[in-house]
Amino acid sequence: MAAYRPFVIVNVAMSADGKIDTVARKGATLSSPADKARVDRLRAESDAVMVGGWTLVHEDPKLTVKSIQLRLERKARGLTENPVKVGVVSQADLQLDGAFITAGPASRLIFTTPRTSPEQIGRLEAAGVEVFLHDRERVDLVRVMESLNTLGIKKLLVEGGGTLLAELFRLDLVDEIYTYVAPLIFGGAMSPTLADGPGFLPAQAPRLRLASVEKVDEDGGILIHYRIQHKR
Repeated sequence: MAAYRPFVIVNVAMSADGKIDTVARKGATLSSPADKARVDRLRAESDAVMVGGWTLVHEDPKLTVKSIQLRLERKARGLTENPVKVGVVSQADLQLDGAFITAGPASRLIFTTPRTSPEQIGRLEAAGVEVFLHDRERVDLVRVMESLNTLGIKKLLVEGGGTLLAELFRLDLVDEIYTYVAPLIFGGAMSPTLADGPGFLPAQAPRLRLASVEKVDEDGGILIHYRIQHKR
């Protein structure tokens, strides 16, 4: 792992055919109760939780630790109740009264571009969000990692979506993947996947090393844990 960045864990839930949502893109529920409890612990063990633009604007996730016990355990370790929330979005037109901003308590960081108006940036900052403006068409994820590292983020959990994940994989910025595979088929050529974008040719495809596979619940959900074989 590069010294300039946090240890990055990707966690996703997907259908058996690799879709992280339906073609309707309404944030379909894939995780079972047992898997949701696992993700809650993973959040509690992380310094920050990151999502990309579509997830941030259209799904408005809370990104908080749900379990009271886990929040108490964080406080007992001298940490805040919830990890830092991180949004990566080219145009940060999210609602100021939405869950990402209001659910907490938690620090909120947004990395964005000049596509977000100065007025909206002012509104976000007035709502307590720390905004990082990257003067380019898309957010520079390497700079994001450098900023998070400077802020003391050592363990970063990334929860989607497919466009952000694809770029993180392309830049070799992921260390581990946890994939919950739900026993159903979504289908749809336009349904989002774990890694969207233009895709990878075989020579550039990220290589994974299997760490574990386990059955999570009686309905047949499976958790696959991979480690990334980093490029030299």
